[in-house]
Amino acid sequence: MLWDKKGRGVVMSRILWIASLLLAVARGEDFISQFEYGQMLYQNPRGVSCVPCHGDRGEGALIARYRENGKTVELKGPDIRQATLRQIKEAVSTGPGVMPRYFLTDTEIKALYAYIREAERRSLEEPE
Repeated sequence: MLWDKKGRGVVMSRILWIASLLLAVARGEDFISQFEYGQMLYQNPRGVSCVPCHGDRGEGALIARYRENGKTVELKGPDIRQATLRQIKEAVSTGPGVMPRYFLTDTEIKALYAYIREAERRSLEEPE
């Protein structure tokens, strides 16, 4: 058996590490949470971020301001913090208005939805 500088068996420590990894996978534990996965998707799903149009937490944001027929027009992304899973899924799948269509899996859409809802919940708990 090989030994490290502390006198521990290298082979045994590797076996224990692999066993713990297998147990984690078998128990369904993820390396990142659904919130973290949703956050990553929200910030960069398929190369186009949700943030410029919907804001950091889904509150909506100004996309553009332009003049049309002598009037200033503002194009804003909608507030999606209270959107249902069905509404998020439909919007992502169809790309309403100027929103691009995304080809996300159901798992990705559910993670996005979970992130939006949890980010809103957390923002309500933050002290002013």
